[in-house]
Amino acid sequence: MYIHLGEEILIQTKDIIAILDKDSFNSSTMAEEFLKRKENTAINLAKGHFKSVVITLDKVYLSPLSSGTLKKRSSHMMLQEF
Repeated sequence: MYIHLGEEILIQTKDIIAILDKDSFNSSTMAEEFLKRKENTAINLAKGHFKSVVITLDKVYLSPLSSGTLKKRSSHMMLQEF
């Protein structure tokens, strides 16, 4: 199944490693260092400030949608698979 991250971007739920909210992501120095290392593969989908960070196998997405919204969407998608 696919999940919509914003700006017409859909990714497969099986490729998601983590969905983190912006506040917890920004409070970690390790997370900031991780984002700096992934700068070339990071895709900012937010026109302004991002609300969540979605880490996949090959890319990092900065999403305008909250981590709670993305979690609900992914849970809803998983239920539909059954």
